[in-house]
Amino acid sequence: MVIGPKIAIMQTYRKQNKKYTMGRPPSRPLKLKDGFYIEIRNKGSKASGIKLHSDTKQQMMRTVKMYERLKDVIIYGESKNGKWVKKDPVLHQAS
Repeated sequence: MVIGPKIAIMQTYRKQNKKYTMGRPPSRPLKLKDGFYIEIRNKGSKASGIKLHSDTKQQMMRTVKMYERLKDVIIYGESKNGKWVKKDPVLHQAS
């Protein structure tokens, strides 16, 4: 069976530009969007929880009030250009 020139070129192109799916993906830190962040975790848990993003401080405080009785809420604060404005996170105490 004779292979035409177009088919032979396509087969070699596929072999050269094969995408490899095996191996471990690169692990780099995520880029944070600008806004306010909190972390929600179960009470007394040492494991990391879920980070929630809000665009404004008012939205963040509304979310904190929603979760403060059932979960531990850690307020990370504001993120600008991928960096934290205030470095230390604060554990929110229910009032």
